[in-house]
This record gives sequence, C-alpha cells and structure tokens, in this order.
Amino acid sequence: MNHKRLHEEVQRQAKRHVDNLTKPLGSLGALEQIYVRLAGITGQLHPDIGQKAIVIMCGDHGIAEEGVSAYPQAVTGLMIHNFAKGKAAVNVLARQHGAEVRVIDVGSLLDEVPIPVVDRRVRKGTANFTVAPAMSLNEAEQAIQAGLDVVRQLKAEGTRLLAVGEMGIGNTTSGAALTAALTGLEVERLTGRGTGVSDESLSKKQQAIKQALATHRPDPSRPLEVLAQLGGLEIAGMVGCYLGAAQEGLPAVMDGLISTAAALVAVRLEPMVKDVLFASHLSVEPAHAVLLQELGLEPLIAAGMRLGEASGATLSLPLFDSAVGLAREMATFADLGLPEPNPSLGEIEQGEEQGANQP
Repeated sequence: MNHKRLHEEVQRQAKRHVDNLTKPLGSLGALEQIYVRLAGITGQLHPDIGQKAIVIMCGDHGIAEEGVSAYPQAVTGLMIHNFAKGKAAVNVLARQHGAEVRVIDVGSLLDEVPIPVVDRRVRKGTANFTVAPAMSLNEAEQAIQAGLDVVRQLKAEGTRLLAVGEMGIGNTTSGAALTAALTGLEVERLTGRGTGVSDESLSKKQQAIKQALATHRPDPSRPLEVLAQLGGLEIAGMVGCYLGAAQEGLPAVMDGLISTAAALVAVRLEPMVKDVLFASHLSVEPAHAVLLQELGLEPLIAAGMRLGEASGATLSLPLFDSAVGLAREMATFADLGLPEPNPSLGEIEQGEEQGANQP
C-alpha cells in the first residue's frame, strides 16, 4: 500500500513557529505537539481541520456466547438503531463539536440495517474464537476494505480530521485477546471489566482468552492472521480506517481499547500508519495503557471513560481546534520586535512543564 510520508520541512517550520509564539517554550504542552504533528501530516503550516468526521464501525462477536459481557448481544443492533436516531453519547458530543458521524455495519446480526447506517456486512457476526477463528483471512480483508473505502470517501468529501470508534458487544474480550497475542503479556494483566461484568464473568473472560490463545497459537509476526483468529469485523474495519488515513494523509484520532487494538494491528501491517495517529484519552481498561505504550503515544485526556463508540476521541476534538487556533492567532516575538527565543534556554523549563499529556 502507498502511504503519504510526513512533510518534514513543514513540520520543522511549524516547530520553529510555535517556539516563537509569545509564551515560554513548551508551555502549551500537548497543544504544541498536536499543531506540529498536524502540520507534518497535512503539509500545511496552518492546518485546515475544519471538517471533521467520526467513523463508528459495528459488528457482533461470537465470543459473546461465553458470557463475557454484562449486556445481551442484541444491544449491538439496538445501539446501531440508536446511532441512526442520533441519540447515542457520540451523537451528542459530535453535535457539540461540529463533527459528522458515519456509522458502518460490517458484521452485526441485524436482519435489516437502518438508514443512514452504511451496510457493508461481510457476515452476520464472527465465530466464537475459543473454538474456531473469528473469521477467515478473506473476511478480515473484506472488512479492512470497508474501512479503506469509507475513509477515501470522507477525504474526497472534504474531511480533514478523522476520529475512529466502534460498537460490538463482546469486543473488549477481543481487544484484550489481540493485545495479549501481539504483545505476549499476561491475560490477567490485560483483561478488564468492559461493560462492568461481575467477578465471575471477568474470570470467564480471562479463561476464554487463554483458551483462544492456546487453540490458535497466534503468531505476532503475522498480524492479519492474528486479527482473523481473535478480532472482530468492526475491529478489522477500523484497521482499514487507519490504513486509509495513512494513505490519504489524514490525521486519525484513536478512541479507547478496541480502537487502539485495531491501530496496533494497522501499525504492525504498515508501520507508517503511526505517523497519522493521535491518542485521545486513557481508558480504564488495563490493556489500553499497554497498547498506547506499544505505539509510543500519550493520551490527551484522562477522564476515566470506557464507553467506546468514539466518545473519548470526539471529546478530544476541541483540543485540536485550540492547537491550530493558537498557532494561527497568537503573536510571535517577532511581532513584538523581540528576537526569537533560543530553544536551548527553555529546555529545563520545557521538560518540567510537558508532563504526561503529550500525543
């Protein structure tokens, strides 16, 4: 796949510009990093991110049969209808922050997909991955293609900033399983309560993942195969979104555990995908911090969220607007007739102020 490379010279110009704004070096923390990275991705010294889109990939999971969720599997379909009506949390947040919501069904059990949800179903739900691969390699590739297609269409329609999320009962189990397979870390360390399951259900969840790992013996050097063995159709769809974002030079904001697991698969398939990724928030799901560390990205927000459906990614969008607005509208030292600051003079102060909130 062809992926756009970073505009390194523009990124250097953006770094010099942000350092020359009337403030102590590095004092705007993550906002400075957002602006510089956006400039490098878009090739624009003052990036245009006015048109934003949120893609929600949806699919059902056979692993739900193992009692790993606090909610019945039918909730996936009910939430797809909720998205269509504009009544889910992400719809509310999207309206507040001026973003379009695009919902893609790549694998629900619904008999009929509601308008305006896009029907790109590869199959109705995945298999129970404790006993069989969740899907075939071909099915995973079809779902990836659905993600690629939606991002290309959004870019052609004028989208300049993308947020990526999901809906699928049982998918925190899949996300934790993918994380375990790709990192080799212990299942107990990576498995959280997802929708808020009991101790008994949490134990079932951990045992299901262990059984799947023993059954399939996933090879982390073959990420597409791992995705087919343990993933979900909506996770594969998000992999396609990230691959598409890298191809189109489109900044892509990850959501929580499942969205970030998909991002790691995409980066393992094509390392340059990492160049366009931003971490929106830190989920309370334990595997999420591990995934972010694996990707070398720091979250912008820590709000104790674990909803999914791109809610955390959408909540972070105003930070991107603020980053670009500050760079565009703040005066520079040159505007005040002062010399540019020497970056070396601000290194100690910058190191003290940056903290953990760097993307």
